[in-house]
Amino acid sequence: MNLANTVIVLDFETTGLSPDNGDRAIEIGAVKLVDGVVVDSFQELMNPGRRVNSFIENYTGISNEMLQTADDCETVMARFADFIGDFNLVAHNASFDKKFLDAEFKRINHQYSGQFACSLLLSRRINQGAPNHKLGTLVDYHQLPNDGVFHRALADATMTGHLWLHQLNTIALHRPHQIITFDNVQTITRLPKAKVMDFIKKI
Repeated sequence: MNLANTVIVLDFETTGLSPDNGDRAIEIGAVKLVDGVVVDSFQELMNPGRRVNSFIENYTGISNEMLQTADDCETVMARFADFIGDFNLVAHNASFDKKFLDAEFKRINHQYSGQFACSLLLSRRINQGAPNHKLGTLVDYHQLPNDGVFHRALADATMTGHLWLHQLNTIALHRPHQIITFDNVQTITRLPKAKVMDFIKKI
């Protein structure tokens, strides 16, 4: 049984929006949660083999000079593959991060066995009163711990980890003493909003 509170929460910073357009990862950050506790973390810059534009530099604070001395994407992603093992994975707006994870792992002929869940989709279903579901908004809305740093991979992964645990606690309020599995949460993210509470009460 895969517990929802034992996962890898990850975040990529990238050269652009899509690996289909040739964009590459420039930073990976992740926290490892075991029984709801952060037990390890991973953060590395990676050299994409070309310069990043000024928008990305300003948005992330990651400069071309910083990337010049970083290992290449393939080397970093091989280390990250070892870090995640067979854990299930979580990201905020996971479709974005999954695309880059899949693309970068394909370059090193690696496939992961875990499944992906999205804290943004989960928020849309269990926190429907939030002003919006951007990570920064939800951190403020739920008064989650943060150091004020955004758009750096480890900082965003850490905040997403806090958000994920808060979301699991929200679900648990309606089903105290029940085990919440990763599959339970994935099901919730796929349900119509009107059916979410009925499902949670039946977990």
